[in-house]
Amino acid sequence: MESIIQILPELNQAFFETLLMVGIALLTALLVGLPLGILLFVTDRGIFLENKFIRQTAGSIINLIRSVPYVILLVFLLPFTHFLLNTTIGPLAASVSLSVAAIPFYARIAESAAREIDKGVIEAAVAAGASPWLIIKDIILPESKAGLIRGLTITAISLIGYSAMAGTIGGGGIGDLAIRYGYYRYDNTIMFTTVILLIVLVQVVQYFGDFIAKAVSRR
Repeated sequence: MESIIQILPELNQAFFETLLMVGIALLTALLVGLPLGILLFVTDRGIFLENKFIRQTAGSIINLIRSVPYVILLVFLLPFTHFLLNTTIGPLAASVSLSVAAIPFYARIAESAAREIDKGVIEAAVAAGASPWLIIKDIILPESKAGLIRGLTITAISLIGYSAMAGTIGGGGIGDLAIRYGYYRYDNTIMFTTVILLIVLVQVVQYFGDFIAKAVSRR
């Protein structure tokens, strides 16, 4: 207990570093992964913007990134991270690899959410002469928003786990604290504390994600 009190300032800082890393990556996934997922859906066979070349190209890039384990992706992107931020240490640096991992992950989830929409609704909109942007804005996104929110929750939870991995090589956050104080100093109390903190964080994210998704789906 005494060791926890001693590192309480570092524990608070690590917690907010984790939130920062996950928040940046989640925002990037939403801004880039969501449009990419919608693009995969609307360019599929039988959909109003069918384009085999675009779909196969985007799908191949997504599958390529997703096939690389995060730890390897993290190390592979270190030169790019250094070029971008002039450093490879800290939560901002870790956010680069987290964002790259989050984009294809959420893109596939967004595509799956869009596939749950009744195609008859989309076909009716096309027959009525609605523009592609209007169909995406007024039909696809509103009809799939519950699935998109659930997918965002899943992405956030995965990113929390990834952020702990990033901490093992100087990314900061709870993972970094667990390694420096819990593992290297053989302090099981601190190790258990960081694990419990991660569990609580995941449970809170899951609860609020489910709550918002249910609230949206009732409307």
